[in-house]
Amino acid sequence: MVIPNLGLGGAQRVFHDHSVELAKHYAVTEAVFNLEGGDLYPSGNPVVSLDVQGGGGLLAKMQNFRRRISGLRQLRERLQTAVVISHLEGADYVNLLSGGPGKTILCVHGSKLHDANIRGPVGWLRKNVLIPRLYNRADKIVTVSRDINPELIEGFGVKPEKLITINNFFEVAQIEKKGRDPLSAAEQAIYDSAPVLVTSGRLAVQKNQAPLLDAFAALLKRRPAKLVFVGDGELRDELTLHAQQLGLRVYEAWDQHATLTPEYDVYFLGLQQNPFKYIRPAALFVFPSAWEGFPMALGEAMICAVPVVTTDCPTGPREMLAPSTTAPNIPIRVAERAEFGMLMPMLNQHASLVDDLQVWTETLDQLLGDPAMLEHLGQLAAQRMQDFTREKVFGQWVTVIDSVLKS
Repeated sequence: MVIPNLGLGGAQRVFHDHSVELAKHYAVTEAVFNLEGGDLYPSGNPVVSLDVQGGGGLLAKMQNFRRRISGLRQLRERLQTAVVISHLEGADYVNLLSGGPGKTILCVHGSKLHDANIRGPVGWLRKNVLIPRLYNRADKIVTVSRDINPELIEGFGVKPEKLITINNFFEVAQIEKKGRDPLSAAEQAIYDSAPVLVTSGRLAVQKNQAPLLDAFAALLKRRPAKLVFVGDGELRDELTLHAQQLGLRVYEAWDQHATLTPEYDVYFLGLQQNPFKYIRPAALFVFPSAWEGFPMALGEAMICAVPVVTTDCPTGPREMLAPSTTAPNIPIRVAERAEFGMLMPMLNQHASLVDDLQVWTETLDQLLGDPAMLEHLGQLAAQRMQDFTREKVFGQWVTVIDSVLKS
């Protein structure tokens, strides 16, 4: 199994879960480009670093790319691998070009068409050359969401027969148990002081949390509430500054002089070993992402029986909340009461942002004013996640691997 790094991220968590489960059926070795970010999700399986760093200019990047390909080819030859499964695009290219023993399977974790990080000359190269020319070399491509498939087929010319969707699985019982851990007295005081909206995830462009602060500031003019962020990332300073500019009182866990009290409006709690204990007692889980794959954080909140309000972004949320519907050709502009939660307008469309923010504010206000609806939506969310247990999902991976090995 190959991934660029074993640091913080949803793909890395999925990689860990797969590694643990696959080790019950096969001899698994994990390969990474480097271990700069550490191994945040150790699986117990052997880990081999290709020891190739990132960064640098164009020439350095090209040299590193060649070194990664060469390093993986040597590893494949040494281990005489039967199959190499890569997670994330950078690892996909290295997997496809390395050659050597073994079949090739790619695991695609998110939208390529809507990923705002794929931009500039390198983004053009990825979208117009690398994906179209290389991905069809794979023996199989596993996507984590059904709605990634038409993107790859229509947008990049990937052959339909190469594709199969296997959703991410969740350790439902484990998450439920962790969600019951008690809060500290100071934390509980915050949750007792007003309804809490919580969001979990990296503070990054993809998660698009800045407009959520705007909607929340408008909500506070209608009713008391708290907004809790669980997670950290490169936009930490930008988001806290934006919240302060909106007149919100902001608690930052990394500020050693701050005292955790109910006096704040917004709480940035940073990384937490157990995020679920902050999610379970919340009134709502809010998820403003600009694009996703099959979002782990959203599924985990649903397991905690918290009603979810999420953008109808590509891809994943609609498949999770409204599985009997298809992705709309035109982004929705109104709140959609789906079978298992609320699908909302995306908050990255400049022309309609003012109206979309108003829809968010009004929907949050209406939901917080209807405790019976909140409880019902929470129960439906938990019910839906029984479809994504490890027992129900992971056997599909074994079936795919065995079929590729026999082909």
